[in-house]
Amino acid sequence: MDVSARAMRNGRYDLDPVTVGLSLLLFAFFGVFLVYPSCYMVREAFQVDGRFSWLPFQLLAQSPLQQESLLNSLVIAVSVTLGATVVAAPMAWLLTRFDFRGKAFLNALLLAPMVLPPFVGAIGLKQLLAQFGSLNLLLMELGWIAESQPVDWLGSGGMAGITVLLVFSFYPILLLNLNASMANIDPALLEAAHSLGAGHWRVFRSVIVPLVMPSYFAGAAVVFIAAFTDLGAPLIFGFSRVVPVQIFEAVTDMNANPSGSAWVVLVLAMSTCIFWVSRRWLGARRFEMVPKASAAAERQASPRQTLWIWLMLGGWSFLCLAPHVTVAVQSIADRWFFTVLPESTTLDHFKELAAHGLTSQSIKNSLFYSLCSAVIDLLLGVAIAWLLTRRRAIGAGLLDALAMIPIALPGLVLAFGYAAAFDFNIPWLNPRSDPTLLLILSYSVRRLPYVVRSACAGFQQSSITLEEASASVGAPPGRTLWRITLPLVRAHLIAGTLLAFSFAMLEVSDGLVLAMRDAFFPMTKMIYALMGRVDPQSGSIACALGVLGMLILGASLLLASRLLGKSLGQIFR
Repeated sequence: MDVSARAMRNGRYDLDPVTVGLSLLLFAFFGVFLVYPSCYMVREAFQVDGRFSWLPFQLLAQSPLQQESLLNSLVIAVSVTLGATVVAAPMAWLLTRFDFRGKAFLNALLLAPMVLPPFVGAIGLKQLLAQFGSLNLLLMELGWIAESQPVDWLGSGGMAGITVLLVFSFYPILLLNLNASMANIDPALLEAAHSLGAGHWRVFRSVIVPLVMPSYFAGAAVVFIAAFTDLGAPLIFGFSRVVPVQIFEAVTDMNANPSGSAWVVLVLAMSTCIFWVSRRWLGARRFEMVPKASAAAERQASPRQTLWIWLMLGGWSFLCLAPHVTVAVQSIADRWFFTVLPESTTLDHFKELAAHGLTSQSIKNSLFYSLCSAVIDLLLGVAIAWLLTRRRAIGAGLLDALAMIPIALPGLVLAFGYAAAFDFNIPWLNPRSDPTLLLILSYSVRRLPYVVRSACAGFQQSSITLEEASASVGAPPGRTLWRITLPLVRAHLIAGTLLAFSFAMLEVSDGLVLAMRDAFFPMTKMIYALMGRVDPQSGSIACALGVLGMLILGASLLLASRLLGKSLGQIFR
């Protein structure tokens, strides 16, 4: 039982100045930079000319464009969720039921798309599957399709391509959740069901499905909302008839066009309802498992089974990573036009990143924004974890909930709320004048859960006896925290901070919405700007910028993995 739970049971709280003051500061931070933007958007969506009105929602309901955008976003979200389920479920079953050579490496390959930004992958997928992309050109050379009739792999203006890309990117979320649940199923339950005459389908439906349902719905809710609110892929494919792009386009005239605020409120309500219904429904049912039997659930795969597993799962990994590999190839392509592969290669595009003023400035901006937000996350994460695990603070449960809400809150919603709520006559607080502070804070709020969960894990795993001994000899709480506790949890804090930094480097929604002037563009906004230019070399420079971001992301995650080991996966669940 944690400290806050004991406090609730005993009715005693720590009311010392440090605990109370720190709690108030944290609540003030969340109030200003999380609650206030959300409430501001709700207020704006329900008023016209200072009066309560349903007009913004009526305009959405009457607009054929908005109706089509909603339908397209729902179709994409449902298709991605179903596709991720179809892919992740058999993968989880194979990975938890069989042991085979190279399993750890294959598992890492399967999870890699989760940390590779779909925004960058969209560039590569477009190069591969366009009407005269590499795949169609290869099929033409083989004589399998006519040159005059290329296959429209992207479909419906890019909608099929968006769906495929998001399945590639989001299925690892479900895989992580299903892996954890299936690995904890006691094999004795399955053996008992088979011994009573139940077939494989009956065992799956009656035993396995109920036990994995909580983890599945938790992951499926995240996948659905992430697919519904993804902004980067539709922008790269030029598919504007989806809700995220409609919100993005409404930023420029949000004062005159209330549709953006109405969409934001609807998305916020949808996200809240999905998570509430999921937790409410699952909370009303019991899904308990006794400890696993001593016999291992995994069985050694035969050489033939190992070959088939590698062919299936390894082949899928190749498909998922192909868009990002294509981006890497395009970044060194000197000329790649109507050919399957580049005609020649060059490293000049990477040199352009440093020589070109705007691209080099965008790299500096992203590094600055990400570093500052990571430092803020480290300070906030340590403070929150300390209050949750070491003090009996009033409102600890609410504080924990506020810290974790950004996981369920779409980045597009928070970014739009910042753009509208902080439209003040204060240059350093107005995104139209200088978005630096708001970008740092939005990055910080979005990635704070990683540091909080990592810090809490570290505090819970370190013994409190050393801290009690320090307090018994008169050391104040701050000195005990600095000299005793933090050195013990240093690895967890560094890993969580690295995660916050690396994901902020390639954050899409915040940068696209809040960075309105090119001098403040982060890398993602600069990639989008370069892809919109007619010059073909701009696309290769954008790919080089994307590769640089992926290298920074990969290095950060590798270091975090070395520090946390197997515990790294817990942060993503």
